[in-house]
Amino acid sequence: MDSARPLPPANALNSSMGTPEETASLRRFLTATAGLLLCFSLPLFQVMRFALQSAFSSYIVLVPFISGYLLWLERPGFYPAGRLLPVGWAAVLWTLGLGFLIWAGLLFFGASQPDFIELLAVCMYALVLLLAGFACYFLGRRTLRHFLFPLVFLLFLAPFPAAVESQLETILQHGSSAVAHAFFVVAGMPVMRTGTYFQLPGFSMQVAPECSGLRSSMALFLTSLVAGQLFIRSPWKRTILALIVLPLALLRNGFRVFVIGELCVQIGPEMIDSWIHHHGGPLFFGLSLIPFSLILYYLYKSELPTVPPVRPLQN
Repeated sequence: MDSARPLPPANALNSSMGTPEETASLRRFLTATAGLLLCFSLPLFQVMRFALQSAFSSYIVLVPFISGYLLWLERPGFYPAGRLLPVGWAAVLWTLGLGFLIWAGLLFFGASQPDFIELLAVCMYALVLLLAGFACYFLGRRTLRHFLFPLVFLLFLAPFPAAVESQLETILQHGSSAVAHAFFVVAGMPVMRTGTYFQLPGFSMQVAPECSGLRSSMALFLTSLVAGQLFIRSPWKRTILALIVLPLALLRNGFRVFVIGELCVQIGPEMIDSWIHHHGGPLFFGLSLIPFSLILYYLYKSELPTVPPVRPLQN
């Protein structure tokens, strides 16, 4: 005869299934989100088409999938939802979202040729703010805590304005040149550097803006944000992981410039048109993942609880 299985406690059922009120609130939030996405379907289509045609902004295509996956991982924590936030939080976010929509309208109708990238960015900021307002209005505090990072990550749907992208390229271009110069000096290579120009024995080269490594640096930065969310609990350790991306990016790109320069001097100037120059980016990106992974592992291990040594029993 089979023994009867004990029923789980009521609070366990509520934590996994949610009360009818919590389930209804989540359903209303999903319905409002679907309607909002429908209203923004044209800007979303335009931003995805732009991302597929852009060398730098191609990461945008992955942003909603990453955000959705992180939200899927957080689904066990949706219940219990907890108390609702004051309506004022949602009102502030909706007001900001509508302000961005008005800004987008002024850009679209107020100029004969509006800045397409700026217009897309403003629309995406409006979308995320309005979505955040719905989350604050419909979801409880505890559930909203699990929605927070995937929601903020959606801000990367907005493409960088051309001026910002150019400034980031300049920073990486000059920083990589300084790091490459240090590598040449340590290696004993005679070198003269003027800004981003290098004069090597029998050869000269320049670190161009398109060689700044901006695309791979952005990929590493997004990786640091997602890895920090998945593996690290401490906010300041997550911040360290994100901040370490810049020195790693400069070291990676500076080392790449150094390797290309050494090849051009030791083998021949034709190495400037070699595979390692035009298609070696993924190789050096993979190399930068080694120190990044070691730092991530150290931060992860530092949060694991320490188990005290077992003392032998004494008679």
